[in-house]
Amino acid sequence: MEIIKFNRQDTEEVINLFYETVHSVNAKDYSKIQLDVWAPKEEKCNKIEIWRESFIQNITYVAKINDTIVGFSDMTHKGYLDRLYVHKNYQGKGIASALIDRIEAEARKLELREINTDASITAKSFFQRRGYNVVCVQDVERKGVTLTNYHMRKVVDQN
Repeated sequence: MEIIKFNRQDTEEVINLFYETVHSVNAKDYSKIQLDVWAPKEEKCNKIEIWRESFIQNITYVAKINDTIVGFSDMTHKGYLDRLYVHKNYQGKGIASALIDRIEAEARKLELREINTDASITAKSFFQRRGYNVVCVQDVERKGVTLTNYHMRKVVDQN
């Protein structure tokens, strides 16, 4: 596996990974209706330009195995960890940890004091194992459907 900087040509593969992952991995913690508003398939094409620009502006890495993207993560320059997803067929192989290691290294380079994220029910325990603490439980409404997530924070060790 290699962790490399996002390239604009990666956008469609990353978006496909996002949709497949949400609708499979997160299905154990969220209903089909919740998954459909979180990652609505009909909006997939509209996301390409918006996400591409977001990834370019953020600090974004992809994990690749044999030239296939198996995970991705991005963080703003102010320390908001926006997205972290690992392909449904590559769960539990250390990919998310490798991506977070790279993102946290970037946070140290930027001398950020903390990293914040909004973690799904599914991702909460992963972030807790990585030293993130729950600040609060949030109920987010999308298209009239409520999704629960956790605002989490980690103090960045500058060593």
